[in-house]
Amino acid sequence: MKKIAVVILNWNGEKLLEQFLPSVVKYSAEADIYIADNASTDASISFVRTNFPSIRIVENKTNLGFAQGYNEALKHIDAELYALVNSDIEVSENWLQPILDIFEREAKTAIIQPKILDFKRKDYFEYAGAAGGFIDKYGYPFCRGRVFETVEQDQGQYEDDCELFWASGACFFIRSSVYKDLGGFDADFFAHQEEIDLCWRAFNKGYKVKYSSKSVVYHVGGATLELGNPKKTFLNFRNSLLMLTKNLPKSKLFGILFVRMILDGIAGIQFLSKGKFLHFLAVLRAHYAFYILFRRYYKKRDKNLSEKYYKTKSIVYTYFIKKIKYFNKL
Repeated sequence: MKKIAVVILNWNGEKLLEQFLPSVVKYSAEADIYIADNASTDASISFVRTNFPSIRIVENKTNLGFAQGYNEALKHIDAELYALVNSDIEVSENWLQPILDIFEREAKTAIIQPKILDFKRKDYFEYAGAAGGFIDKYGYPFCRGRVFETVEQDQGQYEDDCELFWASGACFFIRSSVYKDLGGFDADFFAHQEEIDLCWRAFNKGYKVKYSSKSVVYHVGGATLELGNPKKTFLNFRNSLLMLTKNLPKSKLFGILFVRMILDGIAGIQFLSKGKFLHFLAVLRAHYAFYILFRRYYKKRDKNLSEKYYKTKSIVYTYFIKKIKYFNKL
């Protein structure tokens, strides 16, 4: 058994595996490689067995989504470290060693993200993670290298190993002991923002999340759900409210939720004004689902919840009113 397991969640991703798996195999000699399959109905598993017989396969019985899909698969994988990697990620030479070095040196570092660049524009950061994530007071996520729709070109501005608030689920390294201590991803999220929720829970327990610029991967992004998909809008708006409910200190919870829901309402009106009726409905559906799930998520709260979780008070105000578009200008 090797120290690290690279685990790729797959659902009907034969074409993605055919394109991206060779780079993982070529540059991951330090790791055991697994496919965690969410009950695919295409030929992806037979493709892996035929072309990459050394790769191990864990088969889930149904499509459990991102969160529960990993939770179930990782029960069957024995390793000190997990590398959870999207099937649309191309890795680069020596992508694992910088991560292993940080885990070796820093016992309190529990989660690490590499530099995530855009597969289609390799000199630009990629939307889902860039050079590591933060949130504002109201739970809006942003990244070093990406604030809302503004994505920066990689010009060496984030060549460091620094502490983050959250790491992208597109390529997510975590100690297996910490994953188990946290109970894994929240399966009720299904997909989207479950990695931010996990990192927030890790933060509340005193674990550290870090970024390494020396490890570089390239992400297609949107291979499962495109950025403009109404289902993605629904999941992001709903899960963000649920994440706030779980992780905000009680003294701040209801005031912040109130402001956040007003901001969501404004976003919904903007969708409507642009003719994006399905996205407007997705916001309404997200709030309705949140009302139904609120009590259940309130019961998930831990006792010790920190008030020092956010990087800036309102990234919405900073970006749209003050017109500050870049992370290093915040």
